[in-house]
Amino acid sequence: MSKVKELPGEAVATAVRSPSIAHSARAYTERVRAGDMGALPAVLGLLVLCTAFALARPAFLTAINFANLFTQGAAITVIAMGLVFVLLIGEIDLSAGFTSGVCAAVLAVTLTNMGLPWYVGVLAAIVTGAVIGTVLGAIVAKVGIPSFVVTLAAFLAFQGLVLVLVNEGTNISINDPVIKAVAQRNLPPALGWALYAACVLAYAGLQVVRARKRAARGLVADPPSLIATRVGALAVLAGGAVYALNLERSFNPAFASLKGVPIVVPVILALLVVWTFVLRRTAFGRHVYAVGGNAEAARRAGIAVDRIRVSAFVICSAMAAVGGIVAASRASSVDPNTGGSSVLLYAVGAAVIGGTSLFGGKGRVLDAVLGGAVIAVIDNGMALMQYGSSVKYLVTGFVLLLAAGVDALARKRAAAAGLR
Repeated sequence: MSKVKELPGEAVATAVRSPSIAHSARAYTERVRAGDMGALPAVLGLLVLCTAFALARPAFLTAINFANLFTQGAAITVIAMGLVFVLLIGEIDLSAGFTSGVCAAVLAVTLTNMGLPWYVGVLAAIVTGAVIGTVLGAIVAKVGIPSFVVTLAAFLAFQGLVLVLVNEGTNISINDPVIKAVAQRNLPPALGWALYAACVLAYAGLQVVRARKRAARGLVADPPSLIATRVGALAVLAGGAVYALNLERSFNPAFASLKGVPIVVPVILALLVVWTFVLRRTAFGRHVYAVGGNAEAARRAGIAVDRIRVSAFVICSAMAAVGGIVAASRASSVDPNTGGSSVLLYAVGAAVIGGTSLFGGKGRVLDAVLGGAVIAVIDNGMALMQYGSSVKYLVTGFVLLLAAGVDALARKRAAAAGLR
């Protein structure tokens, strides 16, 4: 600080607006010490798990298993993205899993039983999810029944609704090539590299534009060296992933080639970009955080709290519908178990493990992606090590409890530091 004080006026302003990487690192360390950990626990956990499974089972690092991770965790990740919105406002949706099952069943009935085009089935599934979210949100916001009770009742009711839609246990096959391609097909290698280049360039452009806008307003901006480091890290990690996914994964390439980025990856990326923009760049997103932070203060500030609550449930259920479509695509069918079993627990776990707070007001859509990756790695790694479901549930439950504990401790440290 003494060096900064010795600089003339304009130089001081420049130094404050463009700190060095060391200064940014110190600021980040201070935020972590104060309880603002962000995605750090999820990233560290992901590194530890990947290292442990790679050492225990070298097959974990093969190209075919790497691709399997994306398809295995896709549906859970998408449902978790929607749950982030409900968790941000301090509520919970226990029906999200079976909501995805109901919407998947609507998709299957529309495509297979009615013979309608894929886009009609997708629209019907998403509209069904939005209607479910509207009803649940209205009951919570307008009637005042706690979301735990409302969504628990829906959790039970939707199990019966799925049975009704699939004729009390019938397995409805999905043969539409477009729907099946979502979770079963891959992009051509060249298109995968084009997507990679577009993502890296877009990320770099956003970082530069953000830094320039902050500097123009006299705010602290990230230095070019830090931006270059971030972009370089993304380029290396994403480039390595695309390279691995473009390797031949088929055991008999002459009969059927299997390589390329799974189509579900750009689907998840698109959803991530859209919902991140909504939360970070729109008034609606700011209102969501405000309601989750302090609903009464938000109401006094003129925010339509009930409308925000209903909207959060609508987004959650609509994303559950998309997750149901992805799950149906992967299984090529829908049955009474679609959306059941551990889907809800894994989806909630993914959001919380990624860094979204169960207490509301803190979280990002990216948390769902990171948490979904952790869940997928645990499930995949345990299967490779030939552990049964009992061990999988024990480990996943422990990781979820650990994530919730980290969140609780972080909140206490943030309160002690005066950040809450």
